[in-house]
This record gives sequence, C-alpha cells and structure tokens, in this order.
Amino acid sequence: MGPHGASRFRGDGECGYGIHMTTTKMSKPKPKITVAEFNQLIDKHLLLAAQFGMRAEKIGPGTATLRLRFHQSHIRPGGTIAGPVQMALADVALYAVVLSLLGRVELAVTTSLNINFLRRPAPVDVIAHAKILKIGKRLAVGECALYSDGEDEMVAHVTGTYSIPPA
Repeated sequence: MGPHGASRFRGDGECGYGIHMTTTKMSKPKPKITVAEFNQLIDKHLLLAAQFGMRAEKIGPGTATLRLRFHQSHIRPGGTIAGPVQMALADVALYAVVLSLLGRVELAVTTSLNINFLRRPAPVDVIAHAKILKIGKRLAVGECALYSDGEDEMVAHVTGTYSIPPA
C-alpha cells in the first residue's frame, strides 16, 4: 500500500491507474458513465436486461454493481435461477464496467464469456459485482462475481472479454 492507500503507487506522483497523486490531496477519477445513464441505456437499448429486471446500483471507474430483481420467470426446474439469466446479468455488469472506463461506446461487444456455476442460487435477487482486469486499445477483460442477495457465498464466477471498436 502506498502512502495514499493506492496499492500501485510508483513513487513518481502517478499511480498505475492514471490518477495524479500529491502528498496533500488525491483526486478520485470519475466513471465515464453514471448509474442513471447506464440504467437509461438498459431501458432504451438493452431491452432483454430491462425485461429481466436488471438495474445498475453502483458504477465506479472499472467497477460496477448490478442487481437482478427476482421474478418467478427466472426459475428453472429444481427451484434455482436459470443459468442463462445469470449469464445475462454478468454480461450486462461487465458491459457497465467497460463503459465506466470508455464512456458510451455502445459498439463495445462481448467476444467471450466464461461462467463457473459454484452453488445453487436462492430464489431471491442476484447481485453482480464486476471489475476490469485489463483494458487495452482493442480488448477489455473483466470478471464478475454473482451472489444471492443477503448471502456471502458466491454463486457464480464469470470472466469476459469485450472488443473495443476503433475510435
């Protein structure tokens, strides 16, 4: 940990995230899309996500938390939330993370998505915590942890890669 709480502080006034750090004050970067803007994007352009009941709750630079409101239609035989619904939530959460760093680049698209189902989610809201692992000029890689609301055990772990269109 550096003197200002940044674990990637290099000692040259810059940390590894492009944040200029001084000894008196550290400015926090802002996400390039807000929660309200992302939820508006869901409502107007990600209609399946809206139909499923997905909403962004928090967006920071390179991070996002989304909630999937529980609905009986999400249940598969066996009383658990269907895998495709969980995958959709993770995909939308990872999209939010990419847009948090790039702004509204709607043509950033999923190129791969891998999910590991770890345990049976309860029939309640599902919470997605996503973060960027690496972003380059053409690709962004992120991960997402899914949780049943109110539980500490992860129900699924997801990694995904997004293609970033040329500027």
